Amino acid sequence: MLGVSFPAVSAGLLAGFVGFASSFAVVLQGLSAMGATPAEAGSGLMALSVAMGLCGIVLSLWRRMPISVAWSTPGAALLAASALPVGGFPVAVGAFVVSGALIVLAGLWTPLGRAVAAIPAPLANAMLAGVLLGLCLAPVRAVAEAPLPGIAIILAWALVGRLNRLMAVPAAVLAAVAAVSLTVELPPGLLEAAGPAPVLVLPEFTLAAVIGLALPLFLVTMASQNIPGMAVLTVNGYQPAPGPLFTVTGLFSLAAAPFGGHAVNLAAITAALCASPEAGPWPARRWQAAVVAGLVYVLFGLLAGTATAFVGAAPPILIQAVAGLALLGSFGAALQAALAVPQARDAAVITFVVTASGLTVLGISGAFWGLLAGGAMLALHHRRG
Repeated sequence: MLGVSFPAVSAGLLAGFVGFASSFAVVLQGLSAMGATPAEAGSGLMALSVAMGLCGIVLSLWRRMPISVAWSTPGAALLAASALPVGGFPVAVGAFVVSGALIVLAGLWTPLGRAVAAIPAPLANAMLAGVLLGLCLAPVRAVAEAPLPGIAIILAWALVGRLNRLMAVPAAVLAAVAAVSLTVELPPGLLEAAGPAPVLVLPEFTLAAVIGLALPLFLVTMASQNIPGMAVLTVNGYQPAPGPLFTVTGLFSLAAAPFGGHAVNLAAITAALCASPEAGPWPARRWQAAVVAGLVYVLFGLLAGTATAFVGAAPPILIQAVAGLALLGSFGAALQAALAVPQARDAAVITFVVTASGLTVLGISGAFWGLLAGGAMLALHHRRG
């Protein structure tokens, strides 16, 4: 019987804190953009936190590997950049359900998983970069609209990031909390909102939402989270079969969807914390790090009401600024990967521009049209070649 690994426990605590604090603002921004009320957004944040915590615990105990699970941050950014669907939040929840079902299917049916992996990397990354661009501009807009708080948030992020990149966004969160506390009259019952009540939302399904929300959410989650998450495990010497992991994350996504959760998936950044030597010199004990991180996520989920109430009372531009800073690294990596292949550069640029434009046709978001336009350009290029 293996004993407790204290380095693994420490890494798990850090991973749980960083995973939640670094991107909960993105999640709330995405759910609000889909028409969620504050109560529904709080329910969604709680559902995602509990789902990814329990999913990570289940997978790590089952496989005895440090399998970290997170919510889909790029998916939340996609929601934030998309137009409000006709029919409001119930239609968005319907798209969450379809996306979760597709993730389950990708795990059970190998050809679908291979098809997602076969999407040209320049186009997938260009689509992701286009989705992230709008929120990544928010820190600049924050400085223009609220100079002192905006600059304080950016300085906290930059100065702490110079010492420890993982703590940069949590530092920005703390700076935003301080700025809002000093400049905004907070509601008196803020701390009493710690435990949000689950809000059941009956999903509604429309073809436009399936094509414009569910399909891009599925593709972004698979290409930007699940596949890199597998790569992190492989690099650190773990070789789990991907199909069962995708299936389980899809099932937990389906469970969270009726309560407002958009998607959970394999983690990448926090996975590196839990699977690398930072979690201890004994690879066979590092699964404990992912279990501890899962427990931290569940705890944060039970306190999600306070986070939601605070965000609701804060100036939206400051919350968007924190979300944008959290996504800058992902945006830079996606843009670099999108332009890395000269033969696909034109197609990638078209994908990026169309996606970032916010184009909506027939109720279908720009992410789908960007991928379609880039794919057409790439096919034309190959035909000429």
